[in-house]
Amino acid sequence: MMMTGEWMTIIEQAEGLADMLLSSEVVAEYRKAYNDVYSDAVLVAEIQAFAAMKERYEEVQRFGRYHPDYNIVMKSIRVQKRELDMNEQVAALRLAENDVQYLFDQIGSIVAKSVSDTVKVPAESAFSTGSSCGDGCGTGGGCSCSA
Repeated sequence: MMMTGEWMTIIEQAEGLADMLLSSEVVAEYRKAYNDVYSDAVLVAEIQAFAAMKERYEEVQRFGRYHPDYNIVMKSIRVQKRELDMNEQVAALRLAENDVQYLFDQIGSIVAKSVSDTVKVPAESAFSTGSSCGDGCGTGGGCSCSA
């Protein structure tokens, strides 16, 4: 493929869009929330302990109820997840992640529609509320929608 002036313009515009996103208030809030979580040594230790418990959970899931540690692991993972979910810093990070994802979804939709109305774009993200299918369903009917 040959690099033309049109391609250079597209690349420059994409870089400009990326710079705008990185300097946006939504991304700044995400970075702050991320730093708040990962600068707290106690919270980082809790997250690492939860990650280790997730590995044990996956191992237990292979054998199901027949695994000797099934009940202990199932209870422990729920307790640890609940503790992390109830942490204000973790909750703020998750909300900030959702806000960034929503922004990216909106921009992706706008870019796709500016190319062509026939470009398939998922209508809703997993984080948004609403129908699982819309006028932009890009799954080819795989979402079992009845549109």
